[in-house]
Amino acid sequence: MKYSKWIFIVAMGMLAGGVFTSCSEDALSDKSIFDTDPPQRNELDNWLLKEYVEPYNINFKYRLDDKETNQQYNLVPADYDKSIALAKLVKFLWLESYEELMNDNGKFIKTYCPKIITPIGSKAYNPDSQSVVLGTAEGGLKVILYNVNELDVENPDVEVLNEWYFKTMHHEFSHILHQTINYPVEYNEISMGKYTGPSWVNLKEQEALQLGFISPYASTETQEDFVEMIANYVTHDAAWWRDRMNMAGDAKDALQQKLDIVKDYLADAWDIDLDKLRSIVQRRSSEVSSLDLSSLK
Repeated sequence: MKYSKWIFIVAMGMLAGGVFTSCSEDALSDKSIFDTDPPQRNELDNWLLKEYVEPYNINFKYRLDDKETNQQYNLVPADYDKSIALAKLVKFLWLESYEELMNDNGKFIKTYCPKIITPIGSKAYNPDSQSVVLGTAEGGLKVILYNVNELDVENPDVEVLNEWYFKTMHHEFSHILHQTINYPVEYNEISMGKYTGPSWVNLKEQEALQLGFISPYASTETQEDFVEMIANYVTHDAAWWRDRMNMAGDAKDALQQKLDIVKDYLADAWDIDLDKLRSIVQRRSSEVSSLDLSSLK
């Protein structure tokens, strides 16, 4: 107690003696502590500002920021030229497909789309399984696309593009839609008792179809099942879909019930005609080979 008392007395004496009065005499600097210089933008930055930020309020964040990635993966940045190609493809095959469908100058996609799209150069391998991550999303705000450095800029294969990037984009966007307006609970009852959880990695495509799931990953749980129906429907043509329905055998009726609910939900809740959306996506997919993916023209 005596020790504390002496500290208090010394402190009061310093204040009384004016030890701290010099603070009021310091000159204030008129220079901000924050960096106020305008950012230095390269050609791609300027293109993204015009084609992504202004019309859709989307940040296509091609520079790798390790703080925004999962630290369990050993990742490398996307190459500059591959980032250009993917940015043009995402705009043409995904953003403009919805813009064309809704005929609203991008208002719908600007309102509901993820605000950050991050391309990653390498694949992301799950350390505890044999699976590879195609893409990830966080709260409907950010989508991460992997394996961008293997994109063939000169001869893009639409099937490969869909498998690695665009099924993911439609999948994650569908999550945003049903999390905003939920789909009918009747959907969850169609395959009740058949969902596999993490064991989906052990399913082959034929096995998943015969259980009533359009893909092995769709068997994870009900919400993944729902969005996988949408993503696979729009990224494949009618012939592919008929083949999968036939491969499903006795589970064909379950798949058809799911598709009917999906179509009705999108039409009623969002004024989206799923068949029209697929037609637009398929037409644009057939035009990919004519795109110049190596420049920003």
